[in-house]
Amino acid sequence: MADYVGYGTGRRKTSVARVYLSLGKGTITVNGRNVEEYFGSKEHVYVLRQPLSVTDNDERYDIRVNVVGGGLTGQAGAIRHGISRALVAHDDANLSTLRANGFMTRDPRMVERKKYGQPGARRKFQFSKR
Repeated sequence: MADYVGYGTGRRKTSVARVYLSLGKGTITVNGRNVEEYFGSKEHVYVLRQPLSVTDNDERYDIRVNVVGGGLTGQAGAIRHGISRALVAHDDANLSTLRANGFMTRDPRMVERKKYGQPGARRKFQFSKR
């Protein structure tokens, strides 16, 4: 295995990403696959590369990610959070820049649970007066 210089755990919705940072040429591997191949969408790749571009580290680190749970959007957000935490673990100077851009805050929004006696979380059955 490579010598890792930083580690970060990122979370969003029900997705959890473990991010390993090592010095390299800028390759990102997600669950053993290339990042463009895994996501297939330029928007998701753009989201998870944001911490690197903000801190000017695009070509400096190789990143290996294990991500589980949720959908592709939640996974991309979890990876972004994990990369941000790994960059701060490696170099504390990145903290102020990443925090100013909102990358250090975990997005707490999750799907509300379904309640008993109702068809959904908030939806009620139709009221009938007669």
